[in-house]
Amino acid sequence: MITREKLIAMLGLGFIAFFAAERAHAELNVFACEPEWSALVSEIGGNKVSVFTATTAKQDPHQVQARPALIAQLRSADLVVCTGAELEIGWMPVLLRQAANGRVQPGSPGYFEAAQQVRLLDVPTRVDRAEGDIHPAGNPHIQTDPRNIVTVAAALTRRMGELDQADAATFAAQAQNFVGRWTVAMQRWTQRAAPFRGTTVAAYHKSWTYLEDWLGLREAATIEPKPGIPPGSQHLAQLVADLPAKNVRAILYSAYEDPRGSEFVAQRIGATAVMLPFTVGGTDRARDLFGLFDDTIERLSGPLAGAAVGKR
Repeated sequence: MITREKLIAMLGLGFIAFFAAERAHAELNVFACEPEWSALVSEIGGNKVSVFTATTAKQDPHQVQARPALIAQLRSADLVVCTGAELEIGWMPVLLRQAANGRVQPGSPGYFEAAQQVRLLDVPTRVDRAEGDIHPAGNPHIQTDPRNIVTVAAALTRRMGELDQADAATFAAQAQNFVGRWTVAMQRWTQRAAPFRGTTVAAYHKSWTYLEDWLGLREAATIEPKPGIPPGSQHLAQLVADLPAKNVRAILYSAYEDPRGSEFVAQRIGATAVMLPFTVGGTDRARDLFGLFDDTIERLSGPLAGAAVGKR
């Protein structure tokens, strides 16, 4: 005869088994630090993932407030996907400490940094904080080169499959589909951007190193005197004096940056200040990763294609 105590114990075990089974087949909860990685996770995971994006394209990813709402989201995450290379050094360690979620701490399978998957550029030979917001590991803005997206996608697919083995085959198939479409799109972007090669540009911040490397652009200067330091009148005047001799055709700035310094210099040297989306959501057209690069190439086409024709 089953006693009341045994019945309660059996029911308890049944509930545990039920919830364990439900958890095994639940969506993978992903906390993405930036919109580009949220978009990539969605391409790979589809309806098998639930993605929360901690920042928007209109925010400087270097400077984000560690709000309680972000901590709450991080507590339930199975996977954190950040850029890394100390881009989030000012806010992510605080969130991780406050959330106290052992699944997603650095060094655990649930913590993924995109910058660790690619070769970083602009690696400083000397680190001195007096020189501004220097990243010791190298430039973290890897998402501006579509070739890096492919590399990160491969590593991220493997990591997602490790964390959710039941859906690993689905992740792999969806990643393969994404990479196929991405490869075709990259060929289109590269062909359209071919006239840009060799053109000289300036930038507000060192945001475009990887874009410039991909497209063969030359960066003559930055509007910031040092990374993360807004320009003063003396620095702007020096740029106005120096840049005409370097044949700068465009000054690039991102959706979250103050355009005034870029526009001031551009107007005085006969260049074009070009706002680029920088990440998904930076413009109305940049609604996903494909739109991000479609719009980037479109916005560069006027000033840079014309400059290349002029050089010949």
